[in-house]
Amino acid sequence: MTVILAIDTSTPACSVALNIDGVVLEDFRMAPRLHNDLILPMVEQILQQATLTLADLDAIAFGRGPGSFTGLRISAGIVQGLAFGADLPVVPVSTLEALALEGFQKSGQHKWLAALDARMGEIYMAGYQLDKNAQGYQIECLQAEQVIKPERLLPFSDQYNGVGSGWCYAEQLAALLPSAPQYVFDELAPRAACVAELAAMKFAKEETVSPYEAIPTYLRDEITWEKQAPRIGKR
Repeated sequence: MTVILAIDTSTPACSVALNIDGVVLEDFRMAPRLHNDLILPMVEQILQQATLTLADLDAIAFGRGPGSFTGLRISAGIVQGLAFGADLPVVPVSTLEALALEGFQKSGQHKWLAALDARMGEIYMAGYQLDKNAQGYQIECLQAEQVIKPERLLPFSDQYNGVGSGWCYAEQLAALLPSAPQYVFDELAPRAACVAELAAMKFAKEETVSPYEAIPTYLRDEITWEKQAPRIGKR
């Protein structure tokens, strides 16, 4: 049995999930500015729901970004602490890839331009093609992750559907596509359930890192993350 705990606090949404041999449990809440207060109790509750402890996990996954600077620091810090304490590997998962998977699961459409509002007139974005067969999900990155102003983008040769808060710029983004997108899910946020499903695939391929290497991906050059082991004291 493979058990993976996943956490995502990259946007105003706050979520945790357990992937237990492909069966996913999730606690998802829209909770702006409450991530720091909620995330550990949510972890404890979902483990209790499954009658599991940290010792029963095979790995811990997290939405490594891009996303909110504060939110990503919170999730990375929590994951580092839990993984160090339980001696577990970590699986970093792209929040944009998780968004694309959510769009695919919701509609069955294969190509997604995942975008998150990066503020300052910019978006975080990446393009994916997704499919599923008996072996699981197949995901190909067609447009690499980047942070950019929508007006600086060049027209896309591929046709995409849209997912994520970055589609607040729907008019500009749609104009760059060969035709209007069939689906735009601008209300969706990255979910720990999708992070957990992607993490299971990566874990099977041994795509893990040590807790020390569990750091966020911000994309903006001016933001850096100082890698250091968290101080874990008695609660």
